[in-house]
Amino acid sequence: MRAPLTRRGLFAAGTGLTAAAALPALSGCSALAAADSDPDTLVVHTQLGTTATGSPSYLAAVQRFHEEHPGITVKNLINGDDLAQVYETSRLARKEADVVMVNLYDKTLAWTEVGATVDVEHYLDAWGLRERVLPAALRDWTDDKGRLRAFPYFATNWPVAYNHALLERAGVDRIPTTGDELIGAARKLRAKGIAPVTVGGNDWTGQKLLAQIIQTFLTEEEARHAYATGDFGSRGVREGIDYFVTLRDAGVFSDKAQGLTSDSMNTQFNTGAAAVESAMSSALAQVPEKVGRHTEVGGWPLADGAVHDRPTILRAYTLIGFWISPNGTRKIDHVERFLRFMYRPDTVARFIRESGRDMALRSDALSTRFPLVGAAQRLGSGVSQVLLPDVYVPPTASQPLITATSTSFTRGVGAAKVRAALEAAYRSA
Repeated sequence: MRAPLTRRGLFAAGTGLTAAAALPALSGCSALAAADSDPDTLVVHTQLGTTATGSPSYLAAVQRFHEEHPGITVKNLINGDDLAQVYETSRLARKEADVVMVNLYDKTLAWTEVGATVDVEHYLDAWGLRERVLPAALRDWTDDKGRLRAFPYFATNWPVAYNHALLERAGVDRIPTTGDELIGAARKLRAKGIAPVTVGGNDWTGQKLLAQIIQTFLTEEEARHAYATGDFGSRGVREGIDYFVTLRDAGVFSDKAQGLTSDSMNTQFNTGAAAVESAMSSALAQVPEKVGRHTEVGGWPLADGAVHDRPTILRAYTLIGFWISPNGTRKIDHVERFLRFMYRPDTVARFIRESGRDMALRSDALSTRFPLVGAAQRLGSGVSQVLLPDVYVPPTASQPLITATSTSFTRGVGAAKVRAALEAAYRSA
C-alpha cells in the first residue's frame, strides 16, 4: 500500500521523522526559506546548477530568460539526491518552491495524488505545449487517475557500453549478444586482469540492471505486474533470476559488485578498468574521448528462450520534469512564461547539443558533440526495449529494493534467496 502524503504523515515517510518533529528540527534551514514572497521572483528547486549533466546549459538558459524577461527573477534552490526530502519538508511548512525540477521516482510518485504538487494537464493544453511532448513521455508522466504530474523534460536512453579495445585485447572479436558469449568474454577479460561488467550493485544502477536482466523472460505486461505488486513468483521472473545468478556466479560482474555505486562504476569504465557498463545517456556523455573512441553501444545479451529477439536496453522519459507547487499557482503567469521559454525549440536544442541530454520533447537537434549519446539514439530496431520499473514500484519499496539489489549481486546467494529478498522489499514497505 502506498503511504498517504498528508500534512501529519507522508512528508515524514521518506525522512524517518514525524511531521511534528521535522519542523522544529529544520526550521532554521534554507529548506524552509524556499518560498519567496516577492511576486516577481520565481523560485525553482532543481538538481541542475552544480556538477549534474546539463547544469551549464540550464544556468545559461536562466540567464537568457532574465534578459528576455527583465521583470522576473528566477531564484534557484539547488539540491542533489536529497531534493525530494528537502522539498517535502518545505512543503510541510508551506514554504516550498514555485517550480520543482526532479525525476518521477520513489517519493515523487505520490506528490500530485496528495496535493504536494498540482495536476498540470490543464496548463499544458492552455499554454499550447502538448504537441511539443513525445506521446510516450505524456503516458509515463500521467498517473492512473489521468493526472499529469509534471511537464516532461529530460529523457534517457540506457544502452550497454562496450569497450571493444579491451574486448579485443582479451581476444573477444565481437560484442556479445548471448549469455554464453558474455560468460566466455568475461573469462577472457579476467585472464587479462580486466573487469568484465562494472555495475553499481549497491545503488540504483544495479537495481535497474537487475530488473533489465530479469525481464529477459517477461513481456512488458508481466514486468509491470511484478514490479507493481512485488509478485516475483511467475515462471518468467524465476527464469530471469536464474539467468542473472548464472551470469553473476560465472564472474560476469566486477568483483564485489554488491558494494559498488554509480560513481565507482563510471570510474571503472571511464578509466579503462572495466570493459562493459550499462550506462544511461548522462553517463555516456561523460565518457572521456580516449575511451569513447573505442566504445560501442548495444543491448544486454539474451539467454535461450528469451521473449525478446534482440538484446535489450532501457529507455525512460521521466528523468526530469517541471512540477508546479501550490505556491507556484499563485505566480502562474510567471510559471507560464518560464515553461514556455524552457519548451522553446532553441532552448531544448541547447541541452541536446551542449550537454548531450536526451529530451522528452520533440526536437531536430542532434548530440553531435557526444557521439555515444547520438549512437544510443540511433540504435532503433537493433535492440529491444524493456520496462523501466520506476513508475510502478510503490515509493515505500524503492529503497528496500536497493538493499535487495546488493544482496542479489553478492556471489553465492542462490536464486531462491534473490527472489525472497526482492519480495521482502515490498513486505517491509
